[in-house]
Amino acid sequence: VDQSQEHPLSFFETLVGMAYAAFADAPIDVGVVEVGMGGTWDATSVAHPDVAVVTPIGIDHANYLGSSITDIAIEKSGIIKSGSRAVIGRQEDSVLEVLIRHASEVGAPIVVEGRDFGVESRLAAVGGQQFTLQGLGGRYEDILLPLHGEFQAHNAATALAAVEALTGGRELSIDAVREGFGAVTSPGRLEVVRRSPTVIVDAAHNPHGVQALLESISSEFTCSPLVGVVGIMADKDAEEILRTLEPVLAHVVCTQNSTERSMPAEEIADMAAEIFGPGRVTRADRLDDALEQAIILADASGEEFEDAIGSGGILITGSVVTVGEARTLLGVAS
Repeated sequence: VDQSQEHPLSFFETLVGMAYAAFADAPIDVGVVEVGMGGTWDATSVAHPDVAVVTPIGIDHANYLGSSITDIAIEKSGIIKSGSRAVIGRQEDSVLEVLIRHASEVGAPIVVEGRDFGVESRLAAVGGQQFTLQGLGGRYEDILLPLHGEFQAHNAATALAAVEALTGGRELSIDAVREGFGAVTSPGRLEVVRRSPTVIVDAAHNPHGVQALLESISSEFTCSPLVGVVGIMADKDAEEILRTLEPVLAHVVCTQNSTERSMPAEEIADMAAEIFGPGRVTRADRLDDALEQAIILADASGEEFEDAIGSGGILITGSVVTVGEARTLLGVAS
């Protein structure tokens, strides 16, 4: 292919091609495909889906997709094609308008969370949450999901609606729904990986994801004070991520992961000093050192560290890669 085309295939395009070939050879009954970036021009978009799902849209990859949320929505809307049924999760009004307009243009029927399906009730529970969902085809009570965060309940509602849409809008077996959600895992998303002190990892890597994270931290965890370990990719809005984190972190340890895309810890620390104040910022160029310093800060027995601030918890966030490497360092099984 590279010899016959002006532009060589990227790693991601090659991987998508291999995946689709494997799906065809299997052959599979159902394929669940997440776009890499964007939608309209993403490599995955060569497929014409039976169901096109759009989860809540925030600003990310702005240098490629556009700096406004409506620009990004236009790019994302490209996954909705003629012959698809669109399932739309919670969106800002301006985003929803873009998605509905595009679906109308291509003749795709559309269902929207809050109008056609949604979370009817929800309670936090030990190790996760319990909720009742109103689907497209029925009402599903007493569903246990072993994940934290209100956003995960809305993700569940959208996933349920997607499966119902795939089956023509029919009501699903309540036993199958309960069994399916009960077996869900989401490594690196509001995941408690250690106790004493409590260590939470979350792969939020843009302001939208961080805001959802903090809303859940505030409502479902009682770690106080909370120490952050933050490593961010260089192409992300690091300043806004830090500003979003500032109200809930007593102290932030700025670090970097092992990839070339990672923003240097020094650069993150300089930004953080402006936002948090120098007294609430520590820099550690290695992630293992950052974890060690955060544990000392959060642990009341940390007398060897002059800035020890008492018993609390640790939040590791800012990047999927940072969280993945932290899980490995902390000995968490994949």
